[in-house]
Amino acid sequence: MSQSAPASSALAEENRQLRAQLAGLIGQARRNQQIMQRHQALDLQLIGAGSFRELIEGILETLRLSSELDVVTLSLIDSTYDIRRILVDLDISPNEFPQLLFMQDETEFGDLCARLRKPLLGAYSEQMHGMLFPEPMAVPASVAIVPLIRNQQLIGSINLGSAHASRFQPQMATDFIEHLSSIIAICIENVINQERLKRIGLTDPLTGVHNRRYVERRLQEEIGRTRRQGYPLSCLFIDIDRFKQINDSVGHQAGDVVLREVAARIKAELRLSDALGRFGGEEFVVLLIDAELKDAANVAERIRCGVAEQPVLLPNGSSLDVSVSVGVATLRYSGRAGCDTPVEVEAQEFVAKADRALYQAKEGGRNRVVALD
Repeated sequence: MSQSAPASSALAEENRQLRAQLAGLIGQARRNQQIMQRHQALDLQLIGAGSFRELIEGILETLRLSSELDVVTLSLIDSTYDIRRILVDLDISPNEFPQLLFMQDETEFGDLCARLRKPLLGAYSEQMHGMLFPEPMAVPASVAIVPLIRNQQLIGSINLGSAHASRFQPQMATDFIEHLSSIIAICIENVINQERLKRIGLTDPLTGVHNRRYVERRLQEEIGRTRRQGYPLSCLFIDIDRFKQINDSVGHQAGDVVLREVAARIKAELRLSDALGRFGGEEFVVLLIDAELKDAANVAERIRCGVAEQPVLLPNGSSLDVSVSVGVATLRYSGRAGCDTPVEVEAQEFVAKADRALYQAKEGGRNRVVALD
């Protein structure tokens, strides 16, 4: 009896340990299943995103919560400001998604650039990772920097941060996050292409700027915001001087070159939040958000100088002096409680006022700016 009791006790302890191990394995299997279910749900949410906003929310918030991360950022290469202009058109403020970062090109990844073809896991380094987790975001202890690649081209990265130093280790398998990055890259490309398709119907095919339909729609939206928020809204009505003579003297092909070049020079003087559209023929309209008459007149003068001071180069190698006349008007609601005039009526009157200022600039000798208060 004295020998069997210790053996029985040892067997009981071994059984207890086995049951504990089995319970641990079952618990881990259940957690893994829950994680997989959350990740599958995330995949479906990202793939089913119908808008840029919905996709970004899924990437930045749902991913963070489902993966139990402390911080997630998304960096996108946007050398032409195309994506940022889409955000402006969608009325998405940068303040809504501070975790959404933009870069001009790959070199802004710094020391990561040369290695950013596979996920990079390890301890957080301010020098190496600081630009991907800018203040006031929480500083992670370990990170996974996962490249987003489409058609063998780096389009950005999804950046995962954890407060736990052991969460991301260099030797860890990266199959899952590589799968995740491929889903995100495809979804970003698809949503951006969808938004571009929507914009095609609102874009002038010759100059590449917006068309009259877009400007009229945007104008009504901005008047509504101006009424609610009280900031000033300014309108520039721009006309290329003696454009008919340009077409008659050097031909319509050269005239098209002039239109494209003038549109580009106007655009160069504007902010991302401003709106530029070809209103018809040789006329352009600019909406300057939160700009008083004096500021708008200054922008108009910069545009006038930008066109007049540099001849336009034509396909045959010759150059052509071109000038524009600009009319400026400003709409204000500060200190007033709304307006009874329908928005569409006020939009027409507002543009008509800028057009009257343009007429005065033409009558005054062209190549000048007239502002009507």
